[in-house]
Amino acid sequence: MKYFNLFSNIMVTKGAGRILISDLQRNVSELLPLELNDLIEELKLDSIENVFNKYDAESGSILQEYLDFLLEKEYGFITQNDWDRNFPPLSYNYQDYSILSNLFMELNDINVLHKIKSSIENMEIQHLVLYCSRDLSQDEIVEIDQIFENSTLQGIEIFSPFHNIIDEAFISSLDKKTTRIYNLVFYNCPKVPFKLKDIFRFAVNFTKQNLKISSCGKVNLEYFNTNLPKVLEAVNHNSCLHKKIAIDAEGNIRNCPSMPQSFGNIKDLTLEEALQHKDFKKYWNLTKDQIEACKDCEFRYICTDCRAYTERSHTNNEGLDISKPLKCGYNPYTGEWEEWSTNPLKQKAIRFYASVNTFHS
Repeated sequence: MKYFNLFSNIMVTKGAGRILISDLQRNVSELLPLELNDLIEELKLDSIENVFNKYDAESGSILQEYLDFLLEKEYGFITQNDWDRNFPPLSYNYQDYSILSNLFMELNDINVLHKIKSSIENMEIQHLVLYCSRDLSQDEIVEIDQIFENSTLQGIEIFSPFHNIIDEAFISSLDKKTTRIYNLVFYNCPKVPFKLKDIFRFAVNFTKQNLKISSCGKVNLEYFNTNLPKVLEAVNHNSCLHKKIAIDAEGNIRNCPSMPQSFGNIKDLTLEEALQHKDFKKYWNLTKDQIEACKDCEFRYICTDCRAYTERSHTNNEGLDISKPLKCGYNPYTGEWEEWSTNPLKQKAIRFYASVNTFHS
């Protein structure tokens, strides 16, 4: 008797109409028919011969095509009946020993970074994301990097408006003078100022978009990420807010800059003190498996959630918003994408957010 064994790094996520097979070693995902999931589940319990004997010749031919596909893609392997099939599966436990992993900040005054540096180190924050609404000079970007010269901070990502002095020499100088910056994004850029080359230590991106804080939360195929740590975090926690903290333009401390609740202001409160607020972690463990529509979506573990902008249609017994993200146009029940902003069912929520803050789609 022969048996099909799925490799432990292959994750199958069942949706309402399709499955997503994620190769967590190669960091790629692929959409496949729902019936393939039934075959995989049967092959976990019985031999290939016994499974195929349950079907007629025509169905068996289709099953053989599926099995050949799984083998060709190296999603699994075949063994004889003397193989001990009870080897340990991949653990889906998520481990992050830092108190907080990410700080997102609307940066107006660089001096604030000096003030919160000790908090960043105390809470072992690994990544700092800075959004600036004003032009940053080369000296300011270098200063940002140097503030954390001897810090435990692993990386800095900066979003800044494009301005005309940014050229290849500007970026080359930053490459030599900085160590922790890993990504620079210049928005409102009419055209790429020079031919990008893979010669810099960090990534550089130019976009025509006028990026706003309230532009966050978009769900799009190009944003999906088959990355083992991110997938494991999504399985166990909220893929956006878990171990994240934010400071908005006025210094208010929030889960993210677009979330409505403030836990104090950085002028008179430390990040450590804000973290102790009884509501600060309330969304940390809200997974996609608990969110309306998302729980039936095959993309749920490679998609980043948004609790700042939702359809505002459902809450759970704890009073948490479990509505589908507002800026998602995917329907897991039909497998179709549509422009979310024109969906008539979303207009009430869109009007609400437009009334309480500056809202960008």
